[in-house]
Amino acid sequence: MDQDTPLSLPAFGLRLRRQRRATGVKQFALSDALQVDQSSVSRWEAGVQVPDAQMQKRAFDLLVGEQRDDFALRRLVETSSSTIHLIEDATHKCLAFSKKRGMEWGNIDHSSLYQKSLWRFATKEIQAAEENLAHSDWWSAQHPAPHSFITSAKVYHEIIIRPGQILWERMYLADGTPVRLCTNLDCDRAQSTSAQMN
Repeated sequence: MDQDTPLSLPAFGLRLRRQRRATGVKQFALSDALQVDQSSVSRWEAGVQVPDAQMQKRAFDLLVGEQRDDFALRRLVETSSSTIHLIEDATHKCLAFSKKRGMEWGNIDHSSLYQKSLWRFATKEIQAAEENLAHSDWWSAQHPAPHSFITSAKVYHEIIIRPGQILWERMYLADGTPVRLCTNLDCDRAQSTSAQMN
C-alpha cells in the first residue's frame, strides 16, 4: 500500500474530539475549514457517522498541520537509552524515536518514517489495542491511564516489529497536541537484567 494513502483508524469520532479539544478548535471552525456542516462534525464525534479516510486525513491535517516542532521532547526521545518512539496520538504520525528503537526496527534508513503514519505497520495486536482504547478513558480523559499489551512480530520492507510488551502513555507537545510515548518494555527489561548480571 502507498505510504501516502490515508488509512482509517478505529474510534475516529473519539480521537477527533480529543484532538480538536486539545488544540482549542471549535466544531464550527473545523467544519468551516473542511467545508462541511457543523452537524457533520458533531455526528462524527458522536460516532453516528464516519467520513471516508480522505476526509479523516484532512480533518487531522487541519488540527495538527501547523504544530511547531517540540525540539526538547524530540531530543529526549532520540537520546533515550530505552526502546521508545513518539507518535501523534490521533494519527500515529512518527515524531521521534530512540537509537535503540531504530536498531530494533532493522538496519535501514529510518529518516523516511518521520512525519509519516506508522499505522500501516500495526500488527493485529496493535490494531486490537487501538480498538480497545475506545472502551477505556483514553479519548475522554486529559491524562488517561497508561495502556499495555503484548504484540507479535511482523516484518515489513521498511520496518521490523519485534514481539513483546508495549506500553502506551499520553503526553502533550508544547502546543497542546496529544502525543503517545510507545515503549517496548521487554527490550528494556532484558537490557536492565543483562546489565545487572555483568
